[in-house]
Amino acid sequence: MAIELVDERKAGRLLAVEDGAVVGSIAYFVLTAAPHALVAVHTVVEPGHEGRGIAGDLVKTFYGIAAAEGVPVVPLCPYAAAWALKHPDQAPAAPTEAALAAEAQLAADPDLW
Repeated sequence: MAIELVDERKAGRLLAVEDGAVVGSIAYFVLTAAPHALVAVHTVVEPGHEGRGIAGDLVKTFYGIAAAEGVPVVPLCPYAAAWALKHPDQAPAAPTEAALAAEAQLAADPDLW
């Protein structure tokens, strides 16, 4: 069965769902202050599902969602940041002010993680 990627914006999760089960996810939040951005804080692939490209598909889709909304991605998640460095054509760098604002918002509200 194919993996479906589902954006649960209110919960701050982009889910990879296979046969009704979540097999991976990106935890994220929306930067509330200008400049607005989507901020990836953690990427997870469930045990037994590693090595299938799920994490990469999640991050690629996350960047696609941001592009469709006209906002940058701030990849605070180490996996998302590494993926972005390997795919600069698909993952443009976030403006410095967006990265600083994202770090400040996360520091002020650790529950976003």
